[in-house]
Amino acid sequence: MPEWLEKRDIVHFQRLLVEEHGGLHGIRDEGALESTLARPMQLLHYQVDASIYELAASCGHGFAKNHVFLDGNKRISLASIDIFLQINGNQLDAEEVDAVLTIRDVATGILNESGLAGWIRENSSSFELR
Repeated sequence: MPEWLEKRDIVHFQRLLVEEHGGLHGIRDEGALESTLARPMQLLHYQVDASIYELAASCGHGFAKNHVFLDGNKRISLASIDIFLQINGNQLDAEEVDAVLTIRDVATGILNESGLAGWIRENSSSFELR
């Protein structure tokens, strides 16, 4: 069973990203935040063989599309993918420019959730958790 992202952690990371890169602090839609965090759990419930990449994409896609925060939704989308992978024994190995352009494509609808999962699979590697 995978480890899941917690609301308090995502809110914390969004705050850090806004402090580092600028923008507005705060949650725009509390319900969208809870819904986005629940997406990968629901996916696993209905698709028990969902890969870690599909679960990460589910969360990242949700943050890119749901406009949960007042600012930094694409940044938290990418961060949520990276953090989710890390707490589950994987790491995102993508170049920063490629990652930014990929999340932009998700946000604009050029890349769908399945495509994002494929990109994550191609740009990550596993490591052993201690």
